[in-house]
Order: sequence, then structure tokens, then C-alpha cells
Amino acid sequence: MSEDAHFNESDKQFQIFGERTITPKVTRIEPTIDIKTLTTINSIQKRRVCAYARVSTSSDEQENSYAAQVDYYQKFIQLHAGWEFAGIYADEGITGTSTKNRIGFNKMINDALEHKVDLIIAKSVSRFARNTVDSLINIRKLKENGIEVYFEKENIWTFDSKGELLLTIMSSLAQEESRSISENVTWGIRKRFSDGKYTIVLKHFLGYEKDANGNVVINKKQAEIVRYIYKRYLEGATASDPV
Repeated sequence: MSEDAHFNESDKQFQIFGERTITPKVTRIEPTIDIKTLTTINSIQKRRVCAYARVSTSSDEQENSYAAQVDYYQKFIQLHAGWEFAGIYADEGITGTSTKNRIGFNKMINDALEHKVDLIIAKSVSRFARNTVDSLINIRKLKENGIEVYFEKENIWTFDSKGELLLTIMSSLAQEESRSISENVTWGIRKRFSDGKYTIVLKHFLGYEKDANGNVVINKKQAEIVRYIYKRYLEGATASDPV
């Protein structure tokens, strides 16, 4: 500092001898973008939020599970003033190791990329995808287009700086868990076969039923229908002929 200048620490003033005193002025510039949601601060537009669910393959359980999850997520989203319910996407309880055949999941991703959704909520990483590669590819694709995913169980937000690291770890664990379950199920089926045991789904199997001991037996009432069908076939009748 030159000899003709003096800085007064007590009153934060910078004085140049022979000239007027200058008081530093700091102007605070408020952020206009929320770094977590990438949305404009104080924007009146609500964030469109959807949820992804996996439901049971049983028709009765599926209906109840789907209705329960819709009700839960509607209430959950309504608790946030800046959120707007954008629907729920669901797939039957099929394997989560691949997203190829998951119609609900793929529709959700496409709708999000078309900017019909701003935030996706999934119960857990394993519900979203148990394949690490599929999971990361889809999440990165969504992130590049400004769509965030929130995993409720693990409390992971994909816009968070730690999100991708945690997600990679959790997805890997979920993938390994799915592989282990698959191997255990396959081993169980092969073991039953080797023991001479079998599994037959008789719900839509005309002419047979299970007795009190779980054995497959003829249903006498339905057996009459089965015999009649074969009799008509041997007579040369077709499905379009009158009964």
C-alpha cells in the first residue's frame, strides 16, 4: 500500500490522502435457480410429480395394491405445496433385472423425456431397476433432460452430488440380490422335479382339481364337459358348429 493511503480497520473505510473516503459496498445477488430442482425460484408453476410402483401378479392383490399405492402417493405429493400429482405408473411383479418388458416403466421414462413429468418417486432402488446398467443409463438420461428421481427408502435424490455414487452402490446390491433370489428359485424348482414333485396351476384347467391333500383329481362335473368336447371333435364338429 502506498504511503499516501490508509485503511481504517475499525470503520472498514479506505482513505486515500487528499481524496474522499471510500466505503466498500457489497451487493448480494440472490439466486434465481434452485440448484437442487433446477427450477426458477418463486416460480408459480408447480412441479409435476409421478410415482412408479410394482404390483402383485395376482388379480385381486394387484387391484388392492395399485389402489393403495395411488392413494398413498396422492397424499404424499399433496403434502408438498410445490408439487402436483402427475399419475402413477405400474408394472406387474415381474423380474426387475431388465427394463425391456416393463411397459409401465418405459412409458414413464418416455413421458418424462417428453417433459410431461418433472420428478419421479420410487419406493426403492430395487423397485426402479435391479440392473445397475439399466438404472444408471435411465437416470443419467433423465438427469440430462432436467428430470429428477427420488428413492424414498434410501432417501436418494439424483440431482444431489452424492446421488450417483449412492445409486451405483445400491443398484449393484439390488442386482446381486435379484440374481441370488433367481438362483434359489431355480434350485428349488429343480429339486422338486428331482423328488418327483410337480406344480400345476388348475385355476383355468378344465376337468381337474386338487383334493384336500393337494393331489390332482378329476372334477366329475367338469369331466362331462371335457368328454362332450372330445366326442364332438371325433364326430367332425368344429368350434363354429352349434352345440
